[in-house]
Amino acid sequence: MSRQKLKRFEDLRNRHNVIEYDDDRYSNIKSNWANEIFKNSNPINLELACGRGEYSIGLAKEFPNENFVGVDIKGERLWQGSTKALEEGLENVAFARNFILDLEQMFAKGEVKDIWIIHPDPRPRDRDEKRRLTFHRFLDIYKNIQGGNGRVHLKTDNTPLYEWTLNEVLANRTDFKDLHFMDDLHNSVYLEEHYGISTRYERKFSKAGETIKYLRFEWKV
Repeated sequence: MSRQKLKRFEDLRNRHNVIEYDDDRYSNIKSNWANEIFKNSNPINLELACGRGEYSIGLAKEFPNENFVGVDIKGERLWQGSTKALEEGLENVAFARNFILDLEQMFAKGEVKDIWIIHPDPRPRDRDEKRRLTFHRFLDIYKNIQGGNGRVHLKTDNTPLYEWTLNEVLANRTDFKDLHFMDDLHNSVYLEEHYGISTRYERKFSKAGETIKYLRFEWKV
């Protein structure tokens, strides 16, 4: 491992806006994000597989009275996101280094408001469908930590993932409502709900001619 990478991992361990699965604070963070990290009782939203945290940071700027947590397992990416948040003085955004399947170890039932899944790995092989972040086992986790409330957002350039989520996953569930979906976000009325925030993947694939797909829904109470 390079010196730079080692230094960045050390930075993460010492940052107040980053929680890691081997952090001393990890075992007590569940139910305590408001007190331990944000020092307020504002709603908490998640960006999953956040990479550099473009959405976490963008939404934190747009909604200063809400809190945002970017979750990813890649420390190098979180270093970049947490660095930007610190440089911009954003106290309502934090990052968690952990696996998505372990979200229930970090967040209590009803502790999370909205969840954003932005350009996730589509896991195109059939044998990997259970690893897709919109598969049933993940949706069940989201529903639990959202307490049956809040919205789930998916934004992707990958048409097969988008269609599979609609036609193979959501079509076989009855526990959600108010589903909205569109094949071309940039030419829809829903674009304004993204506040001009885009990721490097979105810019890359849009430039290559891919349309950006988007869907959102709420859980039934």
